[in-house]
Amino acid sequence: MTNYCFGSDNHSPIHPTILNYLQEVNTGSMKAYGYDPITVEAELEFKKAFGDKTEVFFVFNGTGANILAIRSFLQPFNAVICADTAHINCDECGAPEFINGVKLLYLPNENGKLTIENIETRLHDRGDEHHNDPALVSITQSTELGTVYTLEELKELTEFCHSRNLKVHMDGARIANGAVSLGCSLKEMTTDCGIDVLSFGGTKNGLMMAEAVVFLNTPAPKWIRHLRKQNMQLMSKMRYISAQFLPYFRDGIWKQNALHANNMATLLSDSLKAIGVEVTRPTQSNAVFCKIPKDLKAKILPHYFFYTWDEDEDEVRLMCSFVTTKQEIDGLIDFLR
Repeated sequence: MTNYCFGSDNHSPIHPTILNYLQEVNTGSMKAYGYDPITVEAELEFKKAFGDKTEVFFVFNGTGANILAIRSFLQPFNAVICADTAHINCDECGAPEFINGVKLLYLPNENGKLTIENIETRLHDRGDEHHNDPALVSITQSTELGTVYTLEELKELTEFCHSRNLKVHMDGARIANGAVSLGCSLKEMTTDCGIDVLSFGGTKNGLMMAEAVVFLNTPAPKWIRHLRKQNMQLMSKMRYISAQFLPYFRDGIWKQNALHANNMATLLSDSLKAIGVEVTRPTQSNAVFCKIPKDLKAKILPHYFFYTWDEDEDEVRLMCSFVTTKQEIDGLIDFLR
């Protein structure tokens, strides 16, 4: 039987508590488009998690969250600075540029993380009418390479960006994995670090299809609801998105799931090293990058599925999730050995 667990945390199921709670709220009629009492409750949970000034707008998916968050602050002549490995640059089929009409200025980076020095390289043409004007920096936590910005790095980066009149967006598709890696709260890693707007991801961590755009240190523009509708991210039966966040926060599912996924990745990374496999990136969240030769990879894939990251370097990515087990890891290691 093929094991899809190492392909992506998107391959994981819905957490049973979340699925059961959806059944609980599936009774009676409620107002549509987010004016139901369940959505109001979920909004309050976000305020508890991120601060009283938090404004949250629920959406279907991560790409929609990123597009809406970016569009909230930019004009069509603006640009977004991001890492060349960023999801908005590599994995969203050009949607941020096509739909928002803005340009992405992507930068080389160190294991997925931007620095003040490489952001500065894109600021010399600001104000020149012949060039797109950078107005926002987008970072990912945890990054697409499985690394995690420290709290100090986040604070330094946002302070620099704000001093240059740049807003800061965090793509938090795996925000829970970043927070448990640092041993901090969601608020400490976002609001307290100066992040302006967050794409909050839940789908990779046990939810069905529940993401959100969360405004933290900058108020949402007054037209945000129009933008959400125009971008086809407004669900009529909103309670089925927002309800998922109630047990997710109240029962600590976000932390339990992410902690398990991170721990499994650490176990996998250590086990790979123990049998002589080269781990190519720091394992700081739920992603493990390593080198597996093509001939060996062809033998493994029918049994343990994963994605190739860099074909030329024989680098692959192995993802762990809240349902990854020690037995699955042991099986892969035995197969490799």
